[in-house]
Amino acid sequence: MSTETAPEERTITTVEELQEMVGETMRVGKWFEITQEHVDKFAEVSGDYQYIHVDPERAKETFFGGTIAHGNMTIAITSILGKDADGVKVDLGGKLAVNYGFDKIRFPAPVPVGKRVQMRTKLLEVDDHRNTENGGYIQTKNEITVWVEGNDRPSMVAESLGRTYF
Repeated sequence: MSTETAPEERTITTVEELQEMVGETMRVGKWFEITQEHVDKFAEVSGDYQYIHVDPERAKETFFGGTIAHGNMTIAITSILGKDADGVKVDLGGKLAVNYGFDKIRFPAPVPVGKRVQMRTKLLEVDDHRNTENGGYIQTKNEITVWVEGNDRPSMVAESLGRTYF
C-alpha cells in the first residue's frame, strides 16, 4: 500500500505556481469507511443490484469473500474523499470550478465493504485557455488513486479533468 504523506499545507493562487506542481502529489485524503448501508444506497440510486454488492451471504461464496462497493460508487465518493484532504489547495480566483470528466478509469482491486479507503491526488497537466474575450479557463488533469487500507494495489486509478472558468 502506498504510504505517501500529504505535502505541506498551502494555497496556490496563480496558474504559474500551479504549473510548477505538475508531477507532484497535491492532496492526501482522510480515511473513510465503506459500509453496507453506503453500498445499498448507491444500489438504490444507480439501479445496480448485482449480488456482489447487496447480498452479503451470497457474496461470501465468491472470490471477493463478501460484498464490495460498485466501481461507479468509488468514482462517486471521490467528492467525499477529497473534501477534507490535506495538502495543497488551489484557489485561482475563477468564477466557477467544475468537474469536466475523466480520461481514464481503472479498478485494479475491489473495495470490500467494512474497509477504509483513502484518496491521493497527483497533478498531471495544467492547460491554460485564458483569453481576453471571455475570460476562458484553466484545465487540469489529476491522477486520482483510491487505496483500501492494508492493500498493496490501488482500488481505483483515474485521470480526472477539472476546469476553472474566469
